[in-house]
Amino acid sequence: MRQIRILRETDFRDGASNMAIDCAILEAVAQGAQPPTLRLYGWAPFCLSLGYGQRARDADEAALAMRGWGLVRRPTGGKAILHGDELTYSLSLPLEHPLAGGDIVESYRRLSVGFLAALERLGVAAAAERQTVRAPGAEAGPVCFEMPSHYEISAGGRKLIGSAQLRRRGGLLQHGTLPLAGDLARICDVLKYADRETRMMQKSRVRDRAVTLAQVLGKTPSWSDVEAAIVGGFARAFDLDLAPGGLSAAEAARAEELIGERFGNPDWTFKR
Repeated sequence: MRQIRILRETDFRDGASNMAIDCAILEAVAQGAQPPTLRLYGWAPFCLSLGYGQRARDADEAALAMRGWGLVRRPTGGKAILHGDELTYSLSLPLEHPLAGGDIVESYRRLSVGFLAALERLGVAAAAERQTVRAPGAEAGPVCFEMPSHYEISAGGRKLIGSAQLRRRGGLLQHGTLPLAGDLARICDVLKYADRETRMMQKSRVRDRAVTLAQVLGKTPSWSDVEAAIVGGFARAFDLDLAPGGLSAAEAARAEELIGERFGNPDWTFKR
């Protein structure tokens, strides 16, 4: 049985702190200073995250400020995500770990098994399939949850869990979001569009193509129930011993450095 450290966080953090912590853990795991780590966390306040290569001008800063929501650029690729009523996970592994084997698509496929097992515990019939066809124009949209990528989790044909992966210096970071409740189309209110008609069309597409756990279950699940399902699903699917832990002093210090260097630094956020 393989051991993985698990960080089950109940104090939600802002966007810069969350991204910095994920990267600090990745560095520590890649260096062998910490064991493979699964982190489960939330966001306060709500935060719009941009993919690593996404244009910062996609974000409507005035609309974000009016709502008191944050803005951060992720270290991983993809499109914009509004983090709020959700449970977010990050998994950091050394590249030689069995769960990290193969290319990115293969590791997505392997790790999806853990999420399918977690959702099964919640009574959700979900699927993870290789994507072969995309809807016309789907690539041009700024919203991550508009379309699933390879082996991301869907329920009833609508995207339920969105994930992204980064491989760097001997380590793998995969993090993603499971929306628990709320209107997923709210993200369109803090993105820029040419006109109101385009915004409303985008909202309709998001609602058609993505779904929250509450919509699937017919009720809003508790954070603790979803967290327990992910822990149990991963442990069973991969024969893991999930050992509770916390950030080391070195990881916490590195996270503070990364906030200043990158994730809390406007030069990083608005680099594109």
